[in-house]
Amino acid sequence: MSSSKVSITPLLKRLWPSPAETNVTADEIALAISHIFQDELSPVQTGALLTALHFTGWDRRADVIARCAQVMREAASTVDISSLQQVVQKRNLAQGRYRGGLCDIVGTGGDNHSTFNVSTTASIIASSHLLVAKHGNRASTSMSGSADVLTSMLPLPPKLEYVQPSILSGIYERSNYAFLYAPVFHPGMRHVATVRKELGWRTIFNLLGPLANPVHDLIEARIIGVARRDLGPVFAEALRMSGARKAMVVCGKEDLDEISCAGKTFCWRLIEVANPAYPKDRDNDGDDDDDDDDDDTSDDDELSPRRTIVEVESFTICPADFGLPAHSLSTVAPGMSPSANAALLKRLLENDLPKDDPVLHFVLMNTAALLEVAGVCYDREAEQNGECITETGPGRGRWKEGVRRARLAIENGDALRAWNQFVDVTNER
Repeated sequence: MSSSKVSITPLLKRLWPSPAETNVTADEIALAISHIFQDELSPVQTGALLTALHFTGWDRRADVIARCAQVMREAASTVDISSLQQVVQKRNLAQGRYRGGLCDIVGTGGDNHSTFNVSTTASIIASSHLLVAKHGNRASTSMSGSADVLTSMLPLPPKLEYVQPSILSGIYERSNYAFLYAPVFHPGMRHVATVRKELGWRTIFNLLGPLANPVHDLIEARIIGVARRDLGPVFAEALRMSGARKAMVVCGKEDLDEISCAGKTFCWRLIEVANPAYPKDRDNDGDDDDDDDDDDTSDDDELSPRRTIVEVESFTICPADFGLPAHSLSTVAPGMSPSANAALLKRLLENDLPKDDPVLHFVLMNTAALLEVAGVCYDREAEQNGECITETGPGRGRWKEGVRRARLAIENGDALRAWNQFVDVTNER
């Protein structure tokens, strides 16, 4: 525990009631949040900070979320990013527009629907095609959090605490999947746990988790679900500010932090477009390298313009866009215990659910979205072989191709094999 505390009283006085009038900045708020991870704020000042941010609405500003997520990542346990990057490159899972990087699918929680653990299941199935870094924790607002269901898997659950920052590279040498258990990677969060529980309302920390993946710098593509429609554009902008270039934020019409199987889902997708500031003569300098280095600057100077910039495109999708029927949320929200959800997850991975099962369809849609955003739905070999469904839907996405690939991964056993590899690696000690 820190021997001394930092006082943020001057900032607290400016935060309430009108932070804009006193020119409070996102950097100032992030600095205050950073003190929490070092146990440098008293419980009273921590509670006051979280309360002021909540009731002024400043904890729902894109710049504040982006900066606070950054300091949360900086306070996380250190991962050897260079070593991990070498492993990722060596694995070389590039396919279509997917460059072989790490991917994540996660929700903010708090939608009060208690649906099946769809993003967790989708992350496992997607790992048959992608390197997945699933960032998660135990339940805080639902009956069954991602860590709860995974540690309830039979006959042998994975040992989530085994996935330590120091051996993460070794895990990816043998597995496409890793679950980054929040208490292991964000030990500083223990200093705010009691305050959050006693406050009784959701705080900025309920929003930071999806943006605090400790391997953020190597995340190529991600899906983030939010439980309120007004948070969609906020999260999309926070992602853009954080350097993300391939991502999609989703919110079901029912205020669901997943792609809804019941009807419309609102989407905010980050897309790369040509940068008008990029010097045109750079594309005619005799360099025939056609690699997908769209994020390269025009020369070695980091201050030079990038070839592409990131914009946010909004649209809606529905089950029909995935080639699937709609199902009421009541059919995928059994409110079951972690052990019951784990049993259902096991059946799904073993291809033991009916092809028209609502939970299966729910999972297929969300898996398909991650595969589409990552870019594997654009594999030229599959197109030439006539296997690929090239039909596009809203946002010009190949959502039906994503479903085809997700369903095939279940039926041919690739999803189950990917899961078992992770389980085996974590149980070696």
